[in-house]
Amino acid sequence: MTVSGFDFGMIGLGTMGRNLLLNLADHGYHVLGFDQDASKIQLLNDDPSAEAGKVKGVASVQEMIALLQPPRKIMMLVPAGKAVDAVIDELLPLLSPGDIIIDGGNSYYKDTLRRMQKCAERQIHFIGVGISGGEKGARYGPSIMPGGDENAYEVLKPLLEAIAAKVNDSPCVAYLGKGAAGHFVKMVHNGIEYAIMQMISETYWIFRDALKLTPDAIHEIYQKWNEGPMQSFLLEITAKIFEKQDPDSGQRLIDLIDDHAEAKGTGKWTSQEAMDLHIPVNVIDTAVAMRDLSGFAAERKQAAQVYHPSRRRLSDSSLVAEHLHDALYFGTIVCYAQGLAMLYMASKELQMDIPLQEVVRIWRGGCIIRSALLDQFYSIYQQQPDLPNLLLNTQIADLLMKLEYHARQILSIALLGGYALPGLLSAMSYFDAYRSERLPANLIQAQRDFFGAHTYKRIDREGVFHTEWE
Repeated sequence: MTVSGFDFGMIGLGTMGRNLLLNLADHGYHVLGFDQDASKIQLLNDDPSAEAGKVKGVASVQEMIALLQPPRKIMMLVPAGKAVDAVIDELLPLLSPGDIIIDGGNSYYKDTLRRMQKCAERQIHFIGVGISGGEKGARYGPSIMPGGDENAYEVLKPLLEAIAAKVNDSPCVAYLGKGAAGHFVKMVHNGIEYAIMQMISETYWIFRDALKLTPDAIHEIYQKWNEGPMQSFLLEITAKIFEKQDPDSGQRLIDLIDDHAEAKGTGKWTSQEAMDLHIPVNVIDTAVAMRDLSGFAAERKQAAQVYHPSRRRLSDSSLVAEHLHDALYFGTIVCYAQGLAMLYMASKELQMDIPLQEVVRIWRGGCIIRSALLDQFYSIYQQQPDLPNLLLNTQIADLLMKLEYHARQILSIALLGGYALPGLLSAMSYFDAYRSERLPANLIQAQRDFFGAHTYKRIDREGVFHTEWE
């Protein structure tokens, strides 16, 4: 089959890049792919879609540009950082005004701002696009988070809507705001992902060590949870993990996996940017810290020999499971609330104009943090689009107060029993602090004024004050 001009090019044919191209081909687009690894180009050309003329792996970037019809639309899916800049430097001299470069990786949003400016000087559109869904999502429908160049988005919109996940026939893609909004939203998405994964792992610790449940029993609990109001992709895959056997030993694979949780940096960026915005996301902060702590395996083993921790076994597995369910449900709501509050603040402080209603709408399908809760959040933001924090909504307040008692019960039992549940505890601490009309931070202000003359404000009169404390 002869094609007069291809619709889309992809630089970077790892799993995500190749599957996105095949997804586009499934929807009638003719696409090109390039990678520095010739074996990945061959893998693309060996796909049945290539035989139909819809997909073609090319030997060079120059060949790709020659075959694309204008305006050329080229996505990069290469490792964040220097590799992205290197590809842009290679592309710019070859492109024409009006062409579009798309960064579909997990780039730091400030790098995206810099690259937008650089491309604009050549009259080339540059757009940062967050993509979530993993291998299967890329192939059959991810959640897609574009932001920045709205003119470029309008050109890309038909392609992105075609390949995005669908919820009630609505594509999980939307224009998410100015500047680097797309990559910023994806960064916060990943921070929420870190936090939910941490809290699920804490419930697993209780099941495994405090209740001594078998992998089969743990599988059944998570599967049951996923059939209720907490239904989510992360719970779904968690349940499946406990069924998987190691083909060599016959043991459950989960019991053979090292407990050092690695990270690629997006969770850390979320914490860092939240601190710069002065918006608290302590559940995400805790999740990042616990991944770091998991890497200190040798020191943890040494500390275990020093302290000989004695942890209490628990007996009533059904009651504990019920309490853990409510604690995880509680913590997950708080975690989403923190992430969305961060987006609300960034929208205003960084002039991104992020539509939270659209964010939660497109997170309902395709992405890693998709869950039944997002339908409720979407309904709330439809009614209150300028809501600064979900915890201020009466529906959410009613739900949290129903879950609160059991959550506190299991946190108390776990702490007394010697189990660390830092993510779940952070969520409860945030909840208690956020709803406190008066915090003890007045003492901190007095201390700051005492040792540094930093001054303070009073509640009984206007002005700024300093006291000679001695």
